[in-house]
Amino acid sequence: MSIELTRRDEFAVITLNRPKALNALSFAIIESLGDALDEIASSDARALIITGAGDKAFCAGADIKELRNRDLMAQKRGAELGQATFAKLDRLPMASVAAINGYAFGGGLELAMACSFRLAVPTAKMGQPEIKLGLVPGYGGTQRLPRLIGEARALEIIMTGRTVDAAEAERIGLVNRLIEGDPIEAAIAFAREFSTFSLPALGFARDAVTRALDAPIHEGLKIEADLSTLAFQTSDAAEGMAAFEEKRTPVFRDA
Repeated sequence: MSIELTRRDEFAVITLNRPKALNALSFAIIESLGDALDEIASSDARALIITGAGDKAFCAGADIKELRNRDLMAQKRGAELGQATFAKLDRLPMASVAAINGYAFGGGLELAMACSFRLAVPTAKMGQPEIKLGLVPGYGGTQRLPRLIGEARALEIIMTGRTVDAAEAERIGLVNRLIEGDPIEAAIAFAREFSTFSLPALGFARDAVTRALDAPIHEGLKIEADLSTLAFQTSDAAEGMAAFEEKRTPVFRDA
């Protein structure tokens, strides 16, 4: 199977399992990834970890052989499929963590950028090299990269197609942290820093940030006020405040 969906304790794990092709994304794999994300959305997982099989690549990008000799509408449908599949990560009720264990180029980096968080091993290499093929990113790279690292840096990376190493990726905010050891275990340890909190509150926090990214600050503050008010209505909020006053650890029930 090119997409493996497994469980590690309270976490769902998706592994892109095509190591001989550096875990490249065929259209069939993208469709399977979408099915896996639908399954996770209805599960009781506390977070999702995405990584690649082997120690060379997270995902080296699209399967270039599939992209050749296709008509205009087929190319557009392919871009829309990738965009729609990766957008499912935004709608998951839990956060997602990309464990970048090697190369993350093109569609591979676009998949990682669609996750809530990105962790990378020190030897990881990242980039949007589509320009070298006479192409531009089509699975969200031109939109998510500037939101993560700013317009000027994003334009440079996209228009030069250059490779970014892990140290630079951390410095410019493309990845959250560098990790050592087993990437999945490191990602799980990272996820445990937030996964014990209330899922509704975590979702409200994510929404408050992402929904307001393109809004003027006064509109963003309205979004924050609305979601903050909703959070106060949950049972978890009542439990959290009571536990604080009673000097005990809260027991959240995601309600």
